[in-house]
Amino acid sequence: MKDIKYDHKSKKESKWAYMKKNYILYLFLLPAVTLVFIFNYIPMYGVLIAFQDFSVTRGIFGSEWVGLSHFRSFLTSPNFFQIFSNTIKLSVYGLVIGFPVPVLLALMLNQVRRAKIKKNIQLIVYAPHFISTVVIAGMIFIFLSPAGPINALITQTTGDSIAFMSNPDYFRTIFILSGIWQGAGFSSIVYVAALSNADPQLHDAATIDGASLLQRIWHIDVQVLKPVMAVLFILAVGGIMGVGFEKAYLLQTDMNIPASEIIDTYVYKRGLLSGDWSFGAAVGLFNTVIGLILLVIANGVIKKLNGETLY
Repeated sequence: MKDIKYDHKSKKESKWAYMKKNYILYLFLLPAVTLVFIFNYIPMYGVLIAFQDFSVTRGIFGSEWVGLSHFRSFLTSPNFFQIFSNTIKLSVYGLVIGFPVPVLLALMLNQVRRAKIKKNIQLIVYAPHFISTVVIAGMIFIFLSPAGPINALITQTTGDSIAFMSNPDYFRTIFILSGIWQGAGFSSIVYVAALSNADPQLHDAATIDGASLLQRIWHIDVQVLKPVMAVLFILAVGGIMGVGFEKAYLLQTDMNIPASEIIDTYVYKRGLLSGDWSFGAAVGLFNTVIGLILLVIANGVIKKLNGETLY
């Protein structure tokens, strides 16, 4: 027992000695920690309105306490299942279809040997990330409108146009594919950077041993990417409930609401437009808690399968 206590004490002393020795690094970290504390942690007391019948005049500490009333109201509302289902479907489909695309793009870019061509390709695939979501939504409406270029081709082929933005059946496909087009190139930067750490001698040795290109990619490049993929997948699962309010709201029409109404747009309409602050906060808190649970589950699963974890 004495040895254990001594070891514990010595570890504490060594940590304190390290902090004293590298105090300059902690001073550099202090502004970032301060900003996070002020803007991320202090405002958390506002979550109390989710359990109150909040009144602006009475304030947070003067409003009537109603407990879980708003949560029950949301969970028992007629459109709860539809809203929750839309959110989950958009998130899961987007994750399953969209997550491998940056990885494949990075692997393909890694095979381009001419630096000039590689830079030009990277410029093209990164560019959509820097286009505003409002502009993206406008482009989608223009291209998919009844008089747009896509419908012009369809009309020439079949004789009939398709109401893409009015039909709920097309909304998820449009939302997910446009998201992949916009974000895949920029997301691949992390994977391209990770692939730069791959030892070229491994590829040379594999080539001498007769390994094909696909075999080298699978047994060398993919193995290098595995830790990065694990961490980014955990983060993606943690944000699975945050589909993206701006784009969903901008692409929403009166006709496609059965597929486009998600939790974020519902919170905006009930909480801000209708002035039901407490109900909106309750739904937002519910969304956050579900995301946190999914993050913990994904972290545990990835840790068991791959040994990689966030904490």
